[in-house]
Amino acid sequence: MKFFCTLLCTLMFSLSAHAGPSLQIGSFYDFMKSNQSSYLKRIHNGGTSTAFVKIEIKEIFYEKNGKSREEPLKTVEGSARDGLVASPARLIVPAKGTQGTRLLYTGDRSKERYFRVRFLPVVPEKEDKFAVAESERESYEKSMSAGFNVMAGYGMVFFVRPATTRFDTEIDNTAGRYQLKNNGNSVVIIDSFKDCAASNEEDCKPTKKVHLIPGHDFAFEKQAGRVYRYNLIEDDKKMPMDVKGR
Repeated sequence: MKFFCTLLCTLMFSLSAHAGPSLQIGSFYDFMKSNQSSYLKRIHNGGTSTAFVKIEIKEIFYEKNGKSREEPLKTVEGSARDGLVASPARLIVPAKGTQGTRLLYTGDRSKERYFRVRFLPVVPEKEDKFAVAESERESYEKSMSAGFNVMAGYGMVFFVRPATTRFDTEIDNTAGRYQLKNNGNSVVIIDSFKDCAASNEEDCKPTKKVHLIPGHDFAFEKQAGRVYRYNLIEDDKKMPMDVKGR
């Protein structure tokens, strides 16, 4: 009985892995520079069947308490979207193939804005406006239901920098505490933050990556016998930082 159960689980996993699309979206954080108005995002399908992908975009608003909320984009002048738009908003990505969508920004750029872009594999329906014949749609739906397929969607955060980007990262390094505050108007990155024992480079806590948005800060208490290393990234500028504990 145990062997039968193991064999059945193996068979189900094999069928699940064999059939269906598998999306790979590359970086989960992308940036539109101050001199850009569009950004090409490529999506790869590493699966064994075609992926029909809908792109959904919502704006992210960050609160002072560290929490965030997402809201649908507003329309202005009847039809135009205020914010980020994907063109095309629906992709047909063949198995082992790659397709691209262009993210276009329209709206005010006096301040930085943030968006959640989701890539959602779907079974094409008539209302989805995929250029697929009804016979092809039915065939695809049958092939998806025939396997034990679970289509997973992926989301990314997209940063639109202000038209006039200004970086001003304030560092307050005291005997027992270290703080970075973003006084600029665009996100900076605390990349590959490591908290390690000074006597043993392999004795480290999990590495962190922090996107520090304007007006927010990142701080930690310095401990004796520890060393803290990270890269401070301001757009294309990357600065290695080394901080010793007390």
